[in-house]
Amino acid sequence: MSRTAIFDDPAPGKGGVILLHGFASAPGTMWPLAYRLSRKGYATLVPFYPSWRLELDQIISWLQPQIAAFTEKQHDGPVHFIGHSMGGLVARALIQRARPANLGKLVMLGTPNGGSEIADRLNDNRLLSRMILGNAAPALITRRDAKRIAMLGTLDYPAGIIAGNRAMIDGPFSRQLPRPHDGKVSVAATHAEGETDHVVLPLTHSALPFHRSAQRQALHFLDHGCFRLSVAG
Repeated sequence: MSRTAIFDDPAPGKGGVILLHGFASAPGTMWPLAYRLSRKGYATLVPFYPSWRLELDQIISWLQPQIAAFTEKQHDGPVHFIGHSMGGLVARALIQRARPANLGKLVMLGTPNGGSEIADRLNDNRLLSRMILGNAAPALITRRDAKRIAMLGTLDYPAGIIAGNRAMIDGPFSRQLPRPHDGKVSVAATHAEGETDHVVLPLTHSALPFHRSAQRQALHFLDHGCFRLSVAG
């Protein structure tokens, strides 16, 4: 299968969802959620982007042609975004630069809206930062410069945030995070000014796109603009 997955048989007026994977990840992590969305009548696009090699503004330029082509086809319905981890930041920057006229809602899964203390620790060591974070460091650290802050824009559209509070392994890097956290991002760092709704699930960072409870919450937000009161899976 190609790196970019498209499930494109939407119900009339349902619209589409663009799903963006996290840092150093791949579209396959978002395919189960995309398939579930397609079963609910949404068209979906799951593009690849080189998160380590390109800076945030270059990632937006890389993705824009695919996003524009997909958005143009959803003329009879809204275009939503779902981003896991860094994918949520990419979604925000895409909306800021080229907001679809028919923009719907944004769901972020474990996105470090406030940055990650793990990225801070790695960024303090130039060699580790280059090896592990690559050109993503300026977008992932907590001390972002004015350029990156401006690129993310403001949440003046419906935005729901799903955070996890379970860590698979409490290693030396995860100990840098304020508790509670999902092993990579603290719950506090997932919050963003202007958010519409926020929910915390007992999940690890990597499990957020896969677990049925998170998928159910994401679908509920797209349909209703809020999360379910019950977070049971």
